[in-house]
Amino acid sequence: MSTTPSPVVDTTAESPEPRNGVDRFFEITRRRSTVGAEVRGGVVTFVTMAYIVILNPIILSGGIDVDGNSLGFTQVAAVTALTAGVMTVLFGLVTRLPFAFAAGLGINSFLAVSVVGQVTWPEAMGLVVINGLLIVLLAATGLRRMIFDAVPVQLKLAITVGIGLFIAFIGFVDAGFVTTTGASSPPIGLGVDGSVATVPTLIFVFTLLLTGVLVARKVKGGILIGLVTGTVLAVVVEAIWDIGPKFTDDGVNPGGWGLSVPELPASLVSIPDLSLIGQVSFGSFERIGVLAALMLVFTLVFTNFFDAMGTMTGLSKEAGVADAKGDFPRLKSALIVEGVGAVAGGYASASSNTVFIESGAGIGEGARTGLANVVTGGLFLVAMFFTPLVSIVPTEVAAAALVIVGALMMAQIRYIDFSEFSVLLPVFLAVTVMPLTYSIANGIGAGFISWVIVRALSGKAKEISPLLWIVAAGFVLYFARGPLEVLLAA
Repeated sequence: MSTTPSPVVDTTAESPEPRNGVDRFFEITRRRSTVGAEVRGGVVTFVTMAYIVILNPIILSGGIDVDGNSLGFTQVAAVTALTAGVMTVLFGLVTRLPFAFAAGLGINSFLAVSVVGQVTWPEAMGLVVINGLLIVLLAATGLRRMIFDAVPVQLKLAITVGIGLFIAFIGFVDAGFVTTTGASSPPIGLGVDGSVATVPTLIFVFTLLLTGVLVARKVKGGILIGLVTGTVLAVVVEAIWDIGPKFTDDGVNPGGWGLSVPELPASLVSIPDLSLIGQVSFGSFERIGVLAALMLVFTLVFTNFFDAMGTMTGLSKEAGVADAKGDFPRLKSALIVEGVGAVAGGYASASSNTVFIESGAGIGEGARTGLANVVTGGLFLVAMFFTPLVSIVPTEVAAAALVIVGALMMAQIRYIDFSEFSVLLPVFLAVTVMPLTYSIANGIGAGFISWVIVRALSGKAKEISPLLWIVAAGFVLYFARGPLEVLLAA
C-alpha cells in the first residue's frame, strides 16, 4: 500500500498573483481557494458549531460548586459566543488557517462534573487560566513543537482518521440515529428500540443523504445547501406537528428534538450579559491543597494539549496544508494561540477555548485560509446579540454535516502502511479508542503507549523519540489519575 501523504497545497510552486491585499495576507490564491469558498466555509463552520452557544451554558450552568453556587445560563451563553468569536478571529489572523475556536466539550464537562465539587466556579476557572498559561509556555519554548514533531506520521494520520470516526459518531448520537440501550449488551443501538422512528432522526437521514449527493456531485456549497435545506424542512415540520423538545419538565419525549427546537423565536435580539468576565480566583491551592490542585491542572493540560494537537493535525491534513510529516504553516504560532484560548476562556468563565473539530465542515466546503475564521468569528460575535436565532438550527441537521466530514477524514487511512503489525495495532487503538471513549486525548494516549511498547519490544526501540517515551509515560499517569487522586487525598 502506498505511504504517499495526502495531497497538499504546494505553496512553493508558481501560482497566480494575489488579487489584492486581503488575498495576499490570507494567501487565498496561493492555496488555490477563492473568497467565495472561504465565506461559504466560514458560514458552514459557524452553523455546525452554533450549538455550543446553547450546549456550553447547559453544561456549565448545571454544575453546582462547593459553595452551592452555579453560573447563570444567559451569562454563560454570552461569554461563550464572545470568547469563541474573539479567539476564532485571532487564530485566523495570526495563523491564516481555517480552524475555529469554542469552549472545549471535554474540559467543560470535566469542570462541571468533577472540579466544582471540590472548588468554587471562580477557582475552577482559575485552574483553567493556569492550564492555558502552561500551554502557552510549552509552545513558546518550543517544547510543544518538539513533542508534535516526535509523533510518527503514521500516528498523525491515525489521529486524523480517529477524529473522523469520532465526529461521525458525535453526529449519529446527536441525531438520535445511535442511542444508548441502557443495557450492558449491547450498550448502544439504532434509534428508538432498534428503529429510526422519530421525525427529527428522519430529517437527519434526509439531510445526510441530500448533502452526500451534493458533495458527491461536487456542487459548490453542497454542505451549506444541505444544512439550510434541512433547517427549513425542520422548521416547517415543527410548525405543522409541534413535536417539541426531547427533554421537558414533565419527563422525556422520545420523539422530540435533541437540543434546540427549530422554531422562530418570539424575540430575535437579546442584550448580552458579560458580567462573568474576570470572575477568576486562584484560591483552589489553599482550599484543596497544592498536590490535589496540581493533579487537576495536570488533567486539564493533558486534555487540552493533546485534544488540540490531534484536532489541528486532522484538520490540517483535511485542508491540504500539512506536509509529509504532518506539519502545517505557522505551527508554533498556532500552538501559542491555542494556549491563549484556554486563558481567555478561563478568564471569561466560558471554559477553555480550543480548536473545534467541526471546523472540518467548513474545510469540506472549501475553506483553506484564515479568512474563513474571520467569517466564523464574526458570526459568533453577532450571535451574542442573536442567541435565540442561533437556536433555530436543530442538532439533528447539524449532525448530518459532521457525518459527512467524518467520512471525508476517514479517507486519510489509505496513506498508512499496515504491513507491520507494530504499526497496525497502535493505529487501530488510536482510531477506535477515540470514538468509543468519546475523547480525542484517550485515543492519542492509547496510540502513544501501545506504539512505544509494541515497537520497542519488536526491536525498533532506536526509532522511537525519547520525547515520545516521556509523553507515553505521562499518559500512563493521565489514565491512572483517578487512583492517584485518591492517594493524594488520603
